[in-house]
Amino acid sequence: MPSDSDSNGVRVWLVERTYSDDEQNLIILTYATPDGERYFRKERALTSFTDVRDTTAAVDADPDNLGSVNDADLQEQYAAEAQRMREEHDPDDVI
Repeated sequence: MPSDSDSNGVRVWLVERTYSDDEQNLIILTYATPDGERYFRKERALTSFTDVRDTTAAVDADPDNLGSVNDADLQEQYAAEAQRMREEHDPDDVI
């Protein structure tokens, strides 16, 4: 099984993709560690159809940019989804 951290940071897996309620054309990507205890959020503006930026199954995040998941139910949900993504995809698979 691949390592969940390396010299570039902590590997986190895509667990949630939502659209912002506050701003139009903003997508929020949430990545989490396989144990669901930490998360990394990426916000992306969808400025045009020609603005192509791939969303990958995993990213390596700086540990300083990870937040803690303090809700037990959410932690369990993130852990289950992160583990599923890790089992089914390579980190650089486009999702």
